[in-house]
Amino acid sequence: MTDDLSQRDGANPRVDFSQPFEGQTALLEWCYAQSQAGRWGLSRERFVAALERSAKKALAPGPVTPQKLQEYFSALHLEDLALATACADGSDPAWEHFVSTYRAYLRTSAATILRCKAGSAEACDLADSLFSELYGLAAGKGAERSLFRYFHGRSSLKTWLRAVLAQRHIDSIRAGRRFDELADDETDYARQGGPFGPETLPGDPHRERYLASFTRALQTALDRLEPQEKERLRLYYAEEKTLAEIGRLLGEHESSVSRHLDRVRRDLRQTVEDILRHGLGAANGFAAQPPLSDAEITLCFEYGAGDSPIDLDKLLPPSKSPGPPAGKRTP
Repeated sequence: MTDDLSQRDGANPRVDFSQPFEGQTALLEWCYAQSQAGRWGLSRERFVAALERSAKKALAPGPVTPQKLQEYFSALHLEDLALATACADGSDPAWEHFVSTYRAYLRTSAATILRCKAGSAEACDLADSLFSELYGLAAGKGAERSLFRYFHGRSSLKTWLRAVLAQRHIDSIRAGRRFDELADDETDYARQGGPFGPETLPGDPHRERYLASFTRALQTALDRLEPQEKERLRLYYAEEKTLAEIGRLLGEHESSVSRHLDRVRRDLRQTVEDILRHGLGAANGFAAQPPLSDAEITLCFEYGAGDSPIDLDKLLPPSKSPGPPAGKRTP
């Protein structure tokens, strides 16, 4: 898809972020069609504005080629972005769809975060309290203050909503219990004048702490992997090689590489969750890391998956024994 669009629009070597979509007509038409934004009455111009806001948040500053811009938009959750944008604009059909589709999910997620029964009063209160902020009523300024304006489409709407719920739960705990070691951070939070900030989620003054915890837990989990498993991850994520290329390098069939990667990803996520849940002691210049709650772990993964400074090349350095010679395939 991206090659066709580049040829049709005559891509330039670099995108000018003062006019990011100049010469990208075909790409924008494709995004608008994929988003199905028309069913909410969302104009092409309004959706393009949401795309521009998302791109500037994730890709600027720095040189961006048309190819990179196309790859970024192709990876977005375009239907979710259209729905969130329409809801922020006050579209009645969009809101009816959002409430009917996501209210049950929000209440189930709230029950998981609170560790209470689904449908309990506590879970319903946490989930339903989010609607006023999503609708823009909390700040008293209508749609222009809707929480949806922090959604950029990089994760699914469900993932983002769950992370916002987790953040709200943690905020409520902090409101009733101050942590001495976080006093400075909380002072900064109060100075910001509320929960709204420049990040994908509403501004969290503890974001860097959670991101550091996630990075350390991820490094610890990676260190526990077998060399071959770590090499597969490095080739796929750090070097961005295809499954076929990895198979040739490691002497495995392409389907085996895919199967091994799926298993390692599942195991790695579980290990990182366990590490965050139980905490880590002081080591190698790092301070002790206290255990985190399920809500805090949710934020760790959301921040880690976003526009974070995690250096995969550093976390996944080349191994000394990359694998069997090419041509020798494993089942």
